Amino acid sequence: MLQKLGQLFGVSVAAGVLVAALVAPVLGGIGITARNVATGFLNMPSELETPPPPQRSIIYDAEGGVIAEVYDQNRELVELDQIAPIMQEAIIAIEDSRFYEHGGLDIMGTFRAALRTIAGRTQGGSSITQQYVKNVLIESATSQAEQEEARETTLGRKVRELRYAIALEQRMSKDEILEGYLNIAYFGDGAYGAESAAQHFFSVSASELTLSQAATLAGLVRYPELYNPRLNPDQAQERRDVVLDRMVDTGVITAEEAEKAKAEELELDITTPSNGCVPSKQPFFCDYVIQEIEKSEQFGENETERARWLRTAGLEIHTTLDPDMQKAGQKAVDKWVPRENEARKVAAQVFLEPGTGAIRVMAQSRNYGPDESKIGETSINFTANADRGGSTGFQAGSTFKAITLAAALDKGLPYSTSFSSGSTITITGQKACNGGNLAPWTVSNSSESGGSATHNMVSGTKGSVNTYFAQLQKRVGLCDVIKMAENLGVTRADGQDYDNPRTQGNNSFTLGSEEVSPLNVAGAYATFASRGIYCKPMAITKIVDRQSGQTIELEPECERRLDQDVADGVNYLLQQTFKGGTASGLGIGRPVAGKTGTTDNSASAWFAGYTPNLAGAVFVGDPRGPNQYPLRNVTLAGRYYPVVYGATIPGPIWRDTMVEAVKKLDAKSFARSPARFGSTSEPAPPRREDDDTDANPAAHRGGVPNVVGMSQGEAVAAIESAGYRANVSDLRLPSDQPEGAVAVVEPGAGSRLPEGSVVNVFLSRGSDGGGGGLPDSGWDLPGFDNRWGLF
Repeated sequence: MLQKLGQLFGVSVAAGVLVAALVAPVLGGIGITARNVATGFLNMPSELETPPPPQRSIIYDAEGGVIAEVYDQNRELVELDQIAPIMQEAIIAIEDSRFYEHGGLDIMGTFRAALRTIAGRTQGGSSITQQYVKNVLIESATSQAEQEEARETTLGRKVRELRYAIALEQRMSKDEILEGYLNIAYFGDGAYGAESAAQHFFSVSASELTLSQAATLAGLVRYPELYNPRLNPDQAQERRDVVLDRMVDTGVITAEEAEKAKAEELELDITTPSNGCVPSKQPFFCDYVIQEIEKSEQFGENETERARWLRTAGLEIHTTLDPDMQKAGQKAVDKWVPRENEARKVAAQVFLEPGTGAIRVMAQSRNYGPDESKIGETSINFTANADRGGSTGFQAGSTFKAITLAAALDKGLPYSTSFSSGSTITITGQKACNGGNLAPWTVSNSSESGGSATHNMVSGTKGSVNTYFAQLQKRVGLCDVIKMAENLGVTRADGQDYDNPRTQGNNSFTLGSEEVSPLNVAGAYATFASRGIYCKPMAITKIVDRQSGQTIELEPECERRLDQDVADGVNYLLQQTFKGGTASGLGIGRPVAGKTGTTDNSASAWFAGYTPNLAGAVFVGDPRGPNQYPLRNVTLAGRYYPVVYGATIPGPIWRDTMVEAVKKLDAKSFARSPARFGSTSEPAPPRREDDDTDANPAAHRGGVPNVVGMSQGEAVAAIESAGYRANVSDLRLPSDQPEGAVAVVEPGAGSRLPEGSVVNVFLSRGSDGGGGGLPDSGWDLPGFDNRWGLF
């Protein structure tokens, strides 16, 4: 210890003499002695923090694949033994040949550099330790003023650096200083540190550098842009040869080795790691992860601080994205809604893991970029809320009916809760959340539907009957339905609370007239799948901070939001949509539940569906304004659509994604329907006054025959033989049945109807046909008898 203090004092005295000699011409006859200067120099602040310099942060998917790299400086820190010895020797030879001999002060080099500084010219000559100090001061500056102070070309800066350097030599070994310098130095062309420079210019690691390559890199640190081998190859080669000659002078290599290296071409192999989300294959999820870090207070006091941490701390950010599921999801949205479609429509979807909230898929049919006017390009993540880089949301249509079901069951209403649900009704006496009466509300299923029908929760859900759900909302109470939406995590995408006069008096809340994001809809449906456990959607599982050596583990944020029986009841009802309802033809070969959604005038279309272990929501619409640019008379992927429904494009996107995604998951079944909600039967059809049931043979012969799989002629004959009339729809559905065979009948097989009732027949267009399922309620199908109120 005494020996080190002695060395420190000796070097300080030498430095003091040097500084006194330098400042004498400036101070004139003030009479400052070398001893006084040395004493003052020794009393200067000397403790210098040497934190790791800024380095790249990397975002990983759930299986360790790289999603993106994010950085202010392209730097990868390595230990000294990971840098080729020839690289270490080259940098010492050209920058500080007496590095291992001096105590941080190269007297002659510093004296020469200081004289040049006084004369108004910058000059190298600082020791490697002094250069390291300068770089540390620059990189650790937290303000513009500190940056300027660290870079100023003044004698005062040289003196400060020298004082820090001398003190640094007392607490760090030479190898530690050299390692720090080789990691912090700038080598030009955006490459910081020897490892990144080796990878950038030669596509090798620093441990694999040859003599010629090492000399080239060592020559860069003095004037990185002047000697940039990519931009100025001749100057770079001349500089490399200077370094080689210097290595001969210091005895590191022989003259013969130097001449051989000089004969080599530079042979650059330029590679630059991608920076940010634009070049990522999962750009919108990448953006969501960055937004999660920058907007979350748990990662720093303010957004500026969090952004700096993200881009400088060398974070390893581990996420929930499943690469195989994501690939399937991206393929599906691109297939059905191509990115650069002339109609400018977009498809966006999110898949979550019930019970954790882990985001497994986040995809949309757009290229990631800042030019919103360019077809197929956007920086808006249409799957997310506005505060996470998303849009202000889109009306979700009939997907909200599941929320009303949950509210109704939560109030204890049974499946048998029935209403006469004609094609058009007017709802009166509905209460707003403030207790006042809402204005009368006229709601329709189909403008040409004939007759009326009585529906309960089973048939109303199966057919997505608007007039049924309007009455169910009135029975439950609008305010309770709104509270259920909040309970399930379905908030407005623009961040506005539902506690506002417009929403509190929104008659059509149950029909999905609030603007929401696919992420929140998927979260609500995942709550049903997990039998009432709501989990906040999560994208990040772990952050390893390589700069501080700390690891942040993020756990799922879950809590019970629904009674288990209520969730099971919703699951039962939403399974029926695949059994002759609006989701017919969208099955995946294992238990599924879900709901289509189409808004007024087909402004936007949705599908939300799930298995017990995976839930997803799909949106299709026009970001320019769904109401101004509805999903009517559009051509997508070479196919013309007069009208797009929830089951036409969103449903097939969900199905195609889910079919591939569940291959990694165990097949699970939903729980049985809770007995507390009563019978699961659909209501009997209305009886005409002149209908004598006892004399009606069709009502007793087993009802509608099972004609699925038959040809059109066979099916019509069987239906007519049963005493009914067959109506063959022009709408063909994708199904496992051969093209042209019967895919679905509605009402379903076994339904007992009055003699002469119409049975609607849907033919198959094969398993790879366009569209799927039946349209939501409220839409006109030419030639279709809607007396059952199914649409």
